[in-house]
Amino acid sequence: MTQKIDPMDIDKKITLISEVLPNFHSAMRRCDLCVRACKVDRTRGHKGFCRALDKARVYTYQAHHGEEPPISGTNGSGTIFFSGCSMACVYCQNWQFSQKDKGEDVSDGELAGIMLKLQDMGCHNINLVTPTHFIVNILEALRDAYKKGLKIPVVYNTGGYDSKTHIEKLDRIVDIYLPDMRYSCDDNAVQYSKAPRYVENNRSLIKEMYRQVGILNTDENGVAKEGLIVRMLVLPGNIAGIIKNLEFIAALDKNIPLSVMSQYRPVYKAKEDKVLSHGIKQDEYRLVLDKMKDLGLEAGWIQPMDEDFDPRFLGENFDKKIFTE
Repeated sequence: MTQKIDPMDIDKKITLISEVLPNFHSAMRRCDLCVRACKVDRTRGHKGFCRALDKARVYTYQAHHGEEPPISGTNGSGTIFFSGCSMACVYCQNWQFSQKDKGEDVSDGELAGIMLKLQDMGCHNINLVTPTHFIVNILEALRDAYKKGLKIPVVYNTGGYDSKTHIEKLDRIVDIYLPDMRYSCDDNAVQYSKAPRYVENNRSLIKEMYRQVGILNTDENGVAKEGLIVRMLVLPGNIAGIIKNLEFIAALDKNIPLSVMSQYRPVYKAKEDKVLSHGIKQDEYRLVLDKMKDLGLEAGWIQPMDEDFDPRFLGENFDKKIFTE
């Protein structure tokens, strides 16, 4: 069963999108959609850090079954993978299109068509992967798609480097937030993702997303309707500093579902880094799980590395290779 949004809510979403779009169009002319705030006019062909212009670029779209269970459900998540990124993670598993910009430019109307096609395929939601720099195009496409019958929830799947000011404008437009908490140390955010001022901004985003949608709400089949899921990828050498981020979440709300991932593999430029050139150790992942138990964080999913784990944290192993080099 695919979760549907109430028709009255669709009308509200169309109205809300129309109200915020002028601000987002202005933002594209002095781009400050992420923390970096390059201030370039993308409508005149000027490129900032993410290299995006005024048309969305899509690498691929599909019914994706490798997300967290409430997102993938039984029919898959209607995932749209956008090219480019406001960050530059040396270990990015999607580097072919996030860093090398592979993909095809699509009009806003074509993007709306993709959303409707994914709904027709039976997908439970529209999952926008790395949407930050294309949010203007996404909102235009959503408004069009809603008018043409789009009824499934929207997932905002982000690395967590968005501008908080612009995330505030998405209140009651986005149904499900799926942000990363990549780091608890700004020095590491700069060194490994070229993302200055990451930590404070990321935590302010998490608070704002939580304010908007609260903890995860699912239907009778366990498929997500609305809410917040926070992703944390365990990196070698405690680069992510996950313990501090777990403490932050516990202080905010212990019922926020976490997806704590052990799937790290050295790809892209990570192969050249002394610390990142190997996978994580079981002890590194176990330390995170033990801290979760200590803090009473029992909602969410893990990727067990062995059979000796607390069944309360039993999740699926999402280590699936989506794209090949």
